[in-house]
Amino acid sequence: MVRTPLTPEERERGERLGALLREARGARSMVEVAAGAGLSAETLRKIETGRAPTPAFFTVAALAEALGLSLDDLLRRCAALPA
Repeated sequence: MVRTPLTPEERERGERLGALLREARGARSMVEVAAGAGLSAETLRKIETGRAPTPAFFTVAALAEALGLSLDDLLRRCAALPA
């Protein structure tokens, strides 16, 4: 199966998500947060750096819970910016 290339907007949204997660993580280590969400530190690293700009819903939900973020807030802060 061939994956459709991401649009620039999808890449930007992934970068906003990564920045938000990094900010919420604060001084906690990637290993600590990833383990709390049931993920590998490498998966979290890829999301935070934008190399995985479209993580699965349940991955985002697990990270939000581990970081004490609401999914509504994540959606508002990561949604497409107005033109």
